[in-house]
Amino acid sequence: MSALNQPSSESSALNLIRHWLDNLEVHNPKVARLFCIIIPAQCPFERNVTLFNHVIFHIPPLCHVNPLYEQLVGLRFRSLSYLADICGEDITPYCR
Repeated sequence: MSALNQPSSESSALNLIRHWLDNLEVHNPKVARLFCIIIPAQCPFERNVTLFNHVIFHIPPLCHVNPLYEQLVGLRFRSLSYLADICGEDITPYCR
């Protein structure tokens, strides 16, 4: 097998983390609340830079550059679902 066909250790580690996050189950309300607090509901980096009410340039959302973005969004969603469906909590404070 050539070196080009072998996955890099960085890629393998990233895939392991992705797999772990995708399979992480939420069974504790405190942990679910923590995930809902630390994982933002919206990408916080998107901005329009304006000068005298005119948009000079736009900074796109950088969350999609994060290689774990999809897994973190999924974990947040599972945490919200756990709090709402299993614990019966009102999740609107986490949706802002």
